[in-house]
Amino acid sequence: MSAQCKPQAVLFDFDGTLIDSARSVLAGLAHALQSAAITPKHPLDASIIGPPLAKTLAHLAGSAEPQLIARLASAFREHYDVAGYRDTEVYPGVAELLAGLHESGIQLYIVTNKRIAPTRLILAHLGWSHWFSGVYALDALEPPAPHKPALVTEVLRKHGLQHEQTWMVGDSSEDRRAAEANKLRFFAASWGYGSAGDGLKDPLALLAAATGE
Repeated sequence: MSAQCKPQAVLFDFDGTLIDSARSVLAGLAHALQSAAITPKHPLDASIIGPPLAKTLAHLAGSAEPQLIARLASAFREHYDVAGYRDTEVYPGVAELLAGLHESGIQLYIVTNKRIAPTRLILAHLGWSHWFSGVYALDALEPPAPHKPALVTEVLRKHGLQHEQTWMVGDSSEDRRAAEANKLRFFAASWGYGSAGDGLKDPLALLAAATGE
């Protein structure tokens, strides 16, 4: 692979791409709904992981009433941000992927719908923080980014990243749209639980593609 093809930076989605937070997030959602005596309107399974918290809670509660969602979100955070996040699991090969890309001099960034507070807690818990040049979530911007394509646009602008030298990796259709809207080369993380389509089956395949090894 020529040096021209090697990426300067790689943007990663978080849930479903680098980590499997289904068990910990679902436990937090169940706790939130139980605290308000609400029977979920949809199954509590991995298919609901990914969208912003408020959207997921409204989907499960069958209501987007602001005060209700605020109460549910508070109960979720009480459970998840204190201890629940520690149950986060890591997909096989991801740590090796991140270490290899970092050692190759490629800048790594996270762009996620997950709230910035637990994202940083999880990175610290896993010992991954030093690998990333920037960690971004919708609520990390002021005002908050309306969606992931806008978040990616801001990350590219802030860090002066050139679209032809920046790759993006994610597991959802929104991740794919964010990459396409910003003219980034996109890799679907097929090991995740999103809907980005067919793509990489193994994280280490991305390391090989990025480094030419």
